[in-house]
Parts: sequence; C-alpha cells; structure tokens
Amino acid sequence: MKDHTSTSSLLTYDVLPISTKARSIWEPSEVIQEIKQLYAIALPMIITGLLMYGKSVISMLFMGRLGKEILAGGSLSIGFANMTGYSILSGLSMGMEAISSQACGAKQWHLMGQTLQRTVAILITVSIPISLVWLRAEPILIYCGQNPNIASITSTYLAYSLPTLLFQSFLNPIKIYLRTQNITQPLMYSATLALIAHAPINYVLVYRLQLGVKGIALAASLADINSVLVIFLYLYFHENHTKSWQGCFSFECFRDWKPILTLAIPCCISVCLEWWWYELMIVFSGLLSKSEESVATMGVLIQTTSLVYIFPSSLSLAVSTRVGKELGADRPHRARASAYIALSCAVFKGFIAMMFTTTLRNTWGRAFTNDEVIISLTAMAMPVVGLCELGNCPQTTACGVLRGSARPSLGANINLVSFYGVGLPIAIVMGFFMDMGLLGFWLGLLAAQTTCAILSSFVLLATDWRLEAKRAKKLIGISLEEEEEEEEEEEEEEAASLLKLNQQEN
Repeated sequence: MKDHTSTSSLLTYDVLPISTKARSIWEPSEVIQEIKQLYAIALPMIITGLLMYGKSVISMLFMGRLGKEILAGGSLSIGFANMTGYSILSGLSMGMEAISSQACGAKQWHLMGQTLQRTVAILITVSIPISLVWLRAEPILIYCGQNPNIASITSTYLAYSLPTLLFQSFLNPIKIYLRTQNITQPLMYSATLALIAHAPINYVLVYRLQLGVKGIALAASLADINSVLVIFLYLYFHENHTKSWQGCFSFECFRDWKPILTLAIPCCISVCLEWWWYELMIVFSGLLSKSEESVATMGVLIQTTSLVYIFPSSLSLAVSTRVGKELGADRPHRARASAYIALSCAVFKGFIAMMFTTTLRNTWGRAFTNDEVIISLTAMAMPVVGLCELGNCPQTTACGVLRGSARPSLGANINLVSFYGVGLPIAIVMGFFMDMGLLGFWLGLLAAQTTCAILSSFVLLATDWRLEAKRAKKLIGISLEEEEEEEEEEEEEEAASLLKLNQQEN
C-alpha cells in the first residue's frame, strides 16, 4: 500500500489523474512544499557540514602556524589521504544510498539495517589495503617528483591518521542510514561536540606535548572517535530508528554483497574521479617552480571549495533521499519534481557561491597564513574558483538525483568525460605549457565543471521516471505480483471512496 499519511495537499495529489499530476506539481504551493521537504534534510546537513569544515580549518590553521613547509606537507597529506582513502570509503558508502532511501520509501525496514551492516563490513575490508598504501606514502611521493622534505612530513601525518580509516568506515554508512530516515539530530550533535573539543586537543598535542604535525593528525582521529561515540550514545537512548534496526549484529552482513557492490563500485568511481582531480592539482602544484608556495596556496584554495561545496553537497544528499523515497513509494512524478526543483535551487546557489569567493579574494588567504606570496596567489585564483561553482552546484545536485535513482554508472561516465576528457588536458596545457601555473589548473577545472553540469542536466531531462520507479521495486525486492496486488488494493479503495461519496450526494 502507498503511504497516504502525508499532508492534505499531497493526499489530493495522489488521487489525481496522471496528466493532472504532471501539471499540478508545478503549482506554487507544491513547489514550496517540495522545497520545504528538501531543506528539512539539507539544512541540518549544511549545519553538520559547516561544523565538520570548522574542524578541518582548525587543523589547517595549526599547520600554518608551524610554518609554510608544514602547511605544504599537511596540504599534500590531506590530498593524498583524500585520493587514496577517504574518497574510496565515501564513494563505496554511497552505494547504500539508493537501497536505503528506496527501502525507506517502500517501508522495507529490515533491508535498511542489513544494508548498513554490509556496507560497514565492506568499508572495513577495503581499509586494510589503504592502510598499507599510507604506510608507503613517502617513497611513492618521492618517486612522483615531490620535495623530499614535504614527502617526509606527509608520510608522518598519514601514519598517525590510520585510525581515521576505521572510524570513517562506521561514520559514512551510519550518516546515510540515519539521513535516509530523516534522522539528522545525532549528526549535528556529534559534529558540534567534535568541533568544540578539536581546538583544545590540537593545542595540547601540538604545543604542550610538542608533537607538531603528529599531534594534528592524532587530533583529527580523536575527533572522529568523538563523533562515533556521540552517535552511538544518541541511538542507544532514542528509539526513532528501531524499525530499521533488528537490535543486533548479524553475520549475514558478510554475505550477499553483490547488490550493494553493483551500486557502490560505480559510486566510488564517480566520487574518486572528481575528488582525485582536486588532489591531482595539489600534486601538479608540487611540480611548479615555487613548489612550497604553490602547494600551500592550492591547499588554501581547496579549503575554500570545501566550504562552498557544503551547500550543493547538502542539497545533493537531500534530493538523493527525496528521489529515492518517492521512487520506492512508487511516486515517480514527485521524484521528477523533486529533481527539477533541487536543480533550480542549485543554480541559485552557484551564483551566491561565485559572489562569495569573488568578494573575499583579497582577504581569504590571510586567515590561513602571513606569507605574502601565498596570499597573492590565493587572491589571483579566487575569482576563477567562484566561476567553477556555477557548474559545480548544478552537477553536484544532479549526481545526487542519479544516486537516489540507482544510476551511479551514469554519474561515473559523466565525471570521466568531463574531468579527464575535457578538464585535465586543458589544465595541463594551461598550467605547464602556457606557464599559467595555478590559474591554468583552475581554468581546466572550470571547463570540467561546465561540461559536467551540461551533461548531467541533459541526462535528467531525458529520464523516464516511470521506468525508474519500476527499477526501484526490483532493487528493493518487491515483485511484480506484489505490485499488482498493491495496485488492485488501491483501485478497490478508490472505488469504495467514490461509491461512498456518490451515496452521500444522493
């Protein structure tokens, strides 16, 4: 049975003819209601993202105060960790997003708990080879032509960051599991407490215990521990997730990985292709003539994009949940409306982001360092960073729609063409052969983001939402027979309602 427990306007919507549904969803009241539902999810995720960003800014500030060599090594280590570790874990965890949201929409609660456990098991397994790569980071970076001193600092930071792989293997899936049920409070609480404790922990480890860059890495690991503990404590004392959690760990999580991996691997490829492009720019920066200043500047610029990215990313997470739920509940027209409305909001956000980065171009770098060369390079590149957001905001939101409708392979192909078929060649030519340096790299990213936004928008416009609703039923294990029975029951209920209404009129 479909869920008819929503608001009255949506109740009316569900019993309209198909042709009327497609028209009425664009009425102002329906648009406003959809925006409210999107931001009921997106706003807590924005707050959570800003709190998490504050943690990374604190780490960067402590690195900057230790000197530009430490800042360069720290920036490279964060880039290396993102490229070889965090992007993989984040991407694989997104494989559960379509299953979890569509299962929630169809009220297949048991499937949500099983998917969470299987995803955690997959991430922990993948963390083992990632750890081995991190322990060999120094010779890898030197082989790639990086400054030996910077490579040594990077290796040290990564070695002391190994615990974060385990904690991220729990955090990433739990966040998706809760968000797809509209449970966002524990995510905000955990991020808040982790941020409050992060600066004092850094101060003690870096200055009191004189651990330097080791202390900054350990502080990041402790922040993840705090987040995991707070979420677990919240869930222990609250029961709003109990429908989807069977109450205990099951060894079934080590079986039937294929459905998740079928979605997780393309999601991982899509995320990695985009993340790796940013990290490649840090690697490329280390090959320029002023390597320390260039790498440090790129680290500051990527921190800037990370801040701005919180807003389209949160909208992407929200629309992924909304589209998945509506498809799982067999409401394809509302999934379509959610996708289009979210894309419109993303375009607006792109213009706001461009204004933000352009306005702060001369002051932003001073928040991270006192080095005039780094500040000057940052100011030069900031307007181009803003232009990139005009493409990044819509394409990030479109990727969320593709995840929610279980089409991550399309997102992976779009990112491959955009970032590596278009953006990378332009960045190499402008950055190295035309001697434009950092500015050339960002112009390459601008070309990639523009291409990605155009292709993603075209895919959404060509989507057959009825077909996606049928695919959702197959994904979460609802058979055709069950679907037919559900439709028959709905028709019987509707006929009974009409008969009752006619009797009352007579």
